[in-house]
Amino acid sequence: MKKSKAPIILHSIFWVIILMIITAGNIFETDKHTLKDYFISYVVFGVINISIFYINYIFLIPELIKKRKKYFLYIAAFFLIIAVSVVLKTAIAVLNPDDVLASINAKGKRRDLPVHTFVIGVTFLSGFFLICSCIIRFTIDWFATERIQRNLESERREMELQFLKSQLNPHFLFNSLNNIYSLAYQKSDKTADAIMKLSEIMRYMIYESNTPTVSLSKEVDYLQSYIELQKIRFKDGAYVEMTLSGEIDDQKIVPLMLISFVENAFKHGVVTDPSEPVKIDIIANQKILHFSVINKKNNQNKDAQGGVGLPNVERRLQLIYPDRYKLNVVNSATHYTCELMIDI
Repeated sequence: MKKSKAPIILHSIFWVIILMIITAGNIFETDKHTLKDYFISYVVFGVINISIFYINYIFLIPELIKKRKKYFLYIAAFFLIIAVSVVLKTAIAVLNPDDVLASINAKGKRRDLPVHTFVIGVTFLSGFFLICSCIIRFTIDWFATERIQRNLESERREMELQFLKSQLNPHFLFNSLNNIYSLAYQKSDKTADAIMKLSEIMRYMIYESNTPTVSLSKEVDYLQSYIELQKIRFKDGAYVEMTLSGEIDDQKIVPLMLISFVENAFKHGVVTDPSEPVKIDIIANQKILHFSVINKKNNQNKDAQGGVGLPNVERRLQLIYPDRYKLNVVNSATHYTCELMIDI
């Protein structure tokens, strides 16, 4: 997994802000200080501040909180670091009082900073750096956790989609082979044409539908090939009216999304009545795809085993087009209607 640059950016922003505050303080400072004073205050004390920041960031939080869950031990270590930092800074200040604890104001008068005031100041400053260290660490960890969760969720969805798609292909193949078997059993001259049509359909399913989206026109061609394959097995003819309108050539759709609705019409409906043909309407524009299938019900054709087609497609819709689709199924006494609208 590619490492995020966010931690480096966040650390850089923090230290740049600290540097800007120090620089602004020096610009508006009226007291006069020695070079040694600047060196001790900003370099030596700066190293101490940076050290306690990263000791907390790199060692204490990961080991005592994240890994071992020793919260009381962490609190003790937190205050121990402040104490050590204060002792070091105070010792340096006491050993160099003329440079650290004394300053010359604009009028040339010397001012001495009491040791206890110095101790209070460096205590709060050490605490400030440790608290900032905690904030930055927990912020970065939270975003890292969120990123990992998003990646895992994305991978889970992709695996589920692949599984659903792998279900769909055998489901379609199983039904088509049953139809071809019927033709072969009847020694029909249409068997060879049916096998050729199935070969074309499987080529699309295996090779052309492996992309996230395909042209809507290709999906329509696939539906038409399927319809032609189904017509071959009906001796009395199969009657289907497909109406296309809108921008069919310019739109994209997730492959194999519409086939189950058409397959369902052939499997459970009456397709041999010329007065009640299966009606398929596809309307596409820049924003919405409207797809509907209406077929007369064949109440004697009950599939005891059910199927994976429509539940499969609905689950894929939930994963790929969340809050962007509307599926309306009407199961009346005489007709079965599936109406799908997708915000594409």
